[in-house]
Amino acid sequence: MSPGIGLMKRRLEKERDAIVLAVSGIAKKYDVLPENIKTLETKYHNDSGDWYVALGWEERKAVIQMDSVLGTIIEIREI
Repeated sequence: MSPGIGLMKRRLEKERDAIVLAVSGIAKKYDVLPENIKTLETKYHNDSGDWYVALGWEERKAVIQMDSVLGTIIEIREI
């Protein structure tokens, strides 16, 4: 039997951890230098345990959804 999400150790424990992963994902997917990416907003969803990070670079913006337990990017949505 595995523990529920509330009992599992999260790999993305802090907001800073989520931002680093999100910036890395955008830099890799869109071939952008990390120093050119700005953090616009962050949010942690208590029920699902997911981080949402909004980033902006050049004239583009994206919202990155990440699983805090697995420490992986679930979705990158350009807005």
